[in-house]
Amino acid sequence: MDPIRVAVRRGGVVEAIHRVHGVAVQDGAVIAEAGDSGLVAFMRSSSKPLQALPLARARDDLDERDLAIASASHLADPAQLAAVRALLSKAPASEDELECGPEGEPASRLKHNCSGKHAGMLALCRAKGWRSEGYRLEGHRVQREMLAAHAEAAEVEKDEIRTAVDGCGVLTFALPLERMAHAFGRFVQLDGGDRIAEGMRMHPDLIRGPRAADSRLMKTVPGWIAKGGAEGLFCAAGDGIGVALKVEDGNGRAVGPAAASFFQQLDLDLGDLAVQPLDNSRGERVGEISL
Repeated sequence: MDPIRVAVRRGGVVEAIHRVHGVAVQDGAVIAEAGDSGLVAFMRSSSKPLQALPLARARDDLDERDLAIASASHLADPAQLAAVRALLSKAPASEDELECGPEGEPASRLKHNCSGKHAGMLALCRAKGWRSEGYRLEGHRVQREMLAAHAEAAEVEKDEIRTAVDGCGVLTFALPLERMAHAFGRFVQLDGGDRIAEGMRMHPDLIRGPRAADSRLMKTVPGWIAKGGAEGLFCAAGDGIGVALKVEDGNGRAVGPAAASFFQQLDLDLGDLAVQPLDNSRGERVGEISL
């Protein structure tokens, strides 16, 4: 099947076309695909539920909100920042120990969209008795644990996974889309995966926000989890099915309509994700993003 084509229209004129590759895997077998299911990409923030696995295994004292914010790419709204602070308090750790860069106005590390993940990594260090300084670096035990978690979930050897530095300073992991979907499809079967998934389902707006494709999917399709990542990467799972999507040119605005189209192959309706409004700076609708 060809890649999904998502069009950006303004005044009835097509301004751009985004090609999206996708695959769904169940019990190790591909059950739906569009484009190249073997396309290798970095998971970026779609990794966050997998990166939370060592934390869930090490810390029985964390609740659903803690595990949700550790899996989040938040927008620094008050509820999200409160969740990060609560996880730091449980670690225990301070905002100054976060090794993500400052964001927001006024800038702070707490407001970085990955601060929940970083707070979780500090909580992992405390549980294991590891030195926390430099936890973001490739040679640190935390990042070795992250690599092992991805290899376990995707059922590949660690040396098959290419790594690079993510936007927040930790490692990011490259896999074929089919292996990403496989990892998500078996996520709840992994030790700790069920706790993380429950946290994400209970707190979908902590994961990103009410307008984001991953948060909206979790509120639309009961029992499913979803996590988006930079450069148009999107993963989801439910009913034993794992899904991975990648916008070829990296533009995340195509994710919602592409996911809505792809999920039709799974007989699932994602509702209004199929059409994304295109607004100008005045809040006026001037077009749409859709198939």
